[in-house]
Amino acid sequence: MKQATSVFYIAAAILAVLVLIGVIAPDRLESMTAYVQALLTDTFGWYYLIAVTAFVAVCIYLLVSPLGRIKLGKQDDVPDYSLPTWIAMLFSAGVGIGLVFYGAYEPLNHYAVSAPTGDTGTDQAVRDAMQYTFFHWSIHAWAVYGLVAMSLAYFMFRKDQPALISSTLTPVLGRHTRGPIGKTIDVIAVLATVIGVATSLGFGAVQINGGLSYLFGIPSNISTQFIIIIIVTVMFMASALSGLDKGIRILSNVNMILAAALCAMVFIFGSTLFTLNLFTDTLGRYLQNFINMSFRISPVNPQNREWINSWTIFYWAWWISWSPFVGIFIARVSKGRTIREFVAYVLLAPSLISFIWFSVFGGSAIALERSGRAALSQLAPEETLFGMLANFPWGMAISILAIALIAIFFVTSADSGTFVLGMMTTGGAQNPNNMLKAVWGIMLTAMALVLLYSGGLQALQNMMIISAFPFSFVIIMMAVSLIRALNKDAQEMGPTKRRAPKKEATKAGSQL
Repeated sequence: MKQATSVFYIAAAILAVLVLIGVIAPDRLESMTAYVQALLTDTFGWYYLIAVTAFVAVCIYLLVSPLGRIKLGKQDDVPDYSLPTWIAMLFSAGVGIGLVFYGAYEPLNHYAVSAPTGDTGTDQAVRDAMQYTFFHWSIHAWAVYGLVAMSLAYFMFRKDQPALISSTLTPVLGRHTRGPIGKTIDVIAVLATVIGVATSLGFGAVQINGGLSYLFGIPSNISTQFIIIIIVTVMFMASALSGLDKGIRILSNVNMILAAALCAMVFIFGSTLFTLNLFTDTLGRYLQNFINMSFRISPVNPQNREWINSWTIFYWAWWISWSPFVGIFIARVSKGRTIREFVAYVLLAPSLISFIWFSVFGGSAIALERSGRAALSQLAPEETLFGMLANFPWGMAISILAIALIAIFFVTSADSGTFVLGMMTTGGAQNPNNMLKAVWGIMLTAMALVLLYSGGLQALQNMMIISAFPFSFVIIMMAVSLIRALNKDAQEMGPTKRRAPKKEATKAGSQL
C-alpha cells in the first residue's frame, strides 16, 4: 500500500476503534449513537432543511446561468462514456439498494403506519405518502450529489487537481488545503463515506435476508446476515479489483436492465391504472408543494416533527453522508460534460426514474393494502417487497429476480465505494492499487456487520445522521469555492467564447 497517505491511516484508525467498540460493547455503541442522533435532529433539524434546499438553489442557478457553458474539463474535452452508460453508472452508485429497499415500504408506511400530515388509511394519506416519497428521493437528493460531484469534476479535470475533497476548497482556504485543515476535511469525507456505504450494505443484507426468510423460511438474524455479507463481499471485491471499465461499468448496465424488468413486471401485474393516475396526480402535487415541503419543520406539532426527524432529516443526512462517495464516483465518469448538461441530467434523469419506480412499487403496495387482499403493513420493512410480489402471478420467480437485483446493487455500491475510498486515501490517484481497495472492502464489511450487530436498522440510521453533520459544512464551502472559481473562469473565457464542436466519445463505454 505504498500509495496510502496519512489520511488513510488516520481514518482507518478511527474506524477500527468504532468497530472494536461495536464488537466489545454493542449496547454502549447503540445507546451512544442514539443519544447523539436525537440531539442533532432535535437541535439542528432546521439547519439540515435549509442547507439541502440551498444546495438545490445553487444547482438551479448553475443550470440557468451563463456559467453553465463551462465544461467539467478543458473546453475541447469530450465525454468518456455514452449518455445511457453514464446515467446507469451514476444511478447505480447514487441510489442502489435504497431504492429497492424502500420502493414498496416507504409509501406503504406513510399510508398505513405513520402518515406525514394526517390520519393513516385515508385518501389524504395516499396522496401524502407518494408526495413525500417523491420529495425524499428526487431533486433534493441529487442536488447534494450533484454539487459535490460538480465541484470535484471541475477541479479534477479543468484545474488538474487531485481527486480530493480538500482540493475543491482552494479558492476558499488557499494554502491551508495542503495542511492539517485539508487533511482533516479529507478524513471527515472518508469517515462519512465509509459509514454511508456501510449503512447501505447493511440495508441490502437485511433485505436479502428478509426475502430469503419470507420465501424459504431461512432465519432472519445476524448470523444469516453475516453469511450474506461475506458472500457478497467476495463478489464486490472481485468486481472492484477488475477496474472501473470492466466490473463496475458492466454491472451498472446489468443493474439497469434487471431494474427495468422488475419494474415492468410489477407495473403489468399490479394496479396499472391506479399507478398511472397516482403518478400523474402526485407529480403535480410534488411540484406544487415543492417549497413548502422543503422548509417544513412543524415547530408546534410534536407528532409531525417526530415524523420529519425519522424520515426527512434521516434522508437528508443519508444523501450528505453518501455525497463524497457518490460525488467522487460521478465526477470520475463525468469528464467532458458541460455544467448545464451535467446539472440537467443529474437532477432530472434519476428523479424521473425514482418517480416511476415509487409510483409502480408504492402504488401497487398501497392498492393491495387498501383492497384488503394483503396486510403488507404488518410485515417487517425488509419483507414488504416480497409480501407484495407474492400476490402477483409468478411471484416466486419475480421475488428471486428482486433478490438478484438487490445483490447486484449491493455489489455495485460496494465496489464503487472501495474504488472511491482508494482514490480519497492515495492523494487523489484516479486508479488506486488493488491492495488498498481490498483493505477498504474489508473495512466496509466490518463496519456494516458491527452496525447491524449493535442495533440493527436503527443503529445504521443513527450513525448516518451523525456522520453527515460535519460534512454538511464542507459542502457549503465547496459551493462557495465552486462559484468563485467559475466566475473567474467565465471572465477569462469572455462573453463571446464559442464552445468547441461536440465530438463522439471514443472509449469503450460509448459503444454501449
